[in-house]
Amino acid sequence: MKTWPYLFLAPYLIAYATFWAWPILYSIYLSLVNTRVYPWRWAPAVNWSRLVSDPFFWDAVRNTLVILVIQVPIMLALALVLAVALNSPLLRLKGFYRFAFFAPVVVGAVPYSAVFRLLFNTEFGAVNYVLSLFGLGPVNWLFRAVPAMVVIIVALTWRWTGYNAIILLAGLQAIPEELYEAASIDGATGLQKFGHVTLPLIRPVLLFCLVLSVIGTMQLFTEPWLITVGGPGTATTTLGVYLYRQGFQLFNFGYASAIAYAVALLAAVFSLVQIRMFGRQS
Repeated sequence: MKTWPYLFLAPYLIAYATFWAWPILYSIYLSLVNTRVYPWRWAPAVNWSRLVSDPFFWDAVRNTLVILVIQVPIMLALALVLAVALNSPLLRLKGFYRFAFFAPVVVGAVPYSAVFRLLFNTEFGAVNYVLSLFGLGPVNWLFRAVPAMVVIIVALTWRWTGYNAIILLAGLQAIPEELYEAASIDGATGLQKFGHVTLPLIRPVLLFCLVLSVIGTMQLFTEPWLITVGGPGTATTTLGVYLYRQGFQLFNFGYASAIAYAVALLAAVFSLVQIRMFGRQS
């Protein structure tokens, strides 16, 4: 019967429509509705026009971009160095080191954030204790704007560097060894092999990690919320934190939906720019 394939697909299609398609369509509708009045009123411009003039939204955009511009390049550079080290034939216990560097991703967000709050505690944190040994500090890490942002960047780098390193390692292992042998015959040094063989061939994987990191940063919520609660003030309030506050603390679902689609649009634009810039074949 021609209907059998559709019957087998029905459970997936129902789940897809219920938990993916319907929420997307409904959130689009909410972004065009004024949910601050009762009953809700159709007002297509009210939420989107507020985005343009909302200083707290632009603070969240600025904070997100600061993390994107500073943390992501540092993380990917460290991940690439780590991947090259893990791929070295001189390294022993490779399986152990790969697991050790990947382990931070497995750790739950709540305990790892709690550990970072303790490490950077002003009064009894280990970081300030180490600084005091060198006659520095104490630094009020969690309640000053710049130090709080530094804590978020360090936490993100610690958690996601190993994850990206494992992805890059898979790309490195796909490079044929014959290319390195040919480069050695031509008299290339180790640095020249890295610049002319490794980097060009690993560029698609590096671009993949970059796009994933940008999308993840645009949606960043966990670390700023659990470590600094977006503070002090709005110093570490990202777009994800601001969306949460509007939607689930102030119950302004219309404006929260507009923020969500603004985030999606920004992530798409940044991803397309990266693909255009770094995805071209030389």
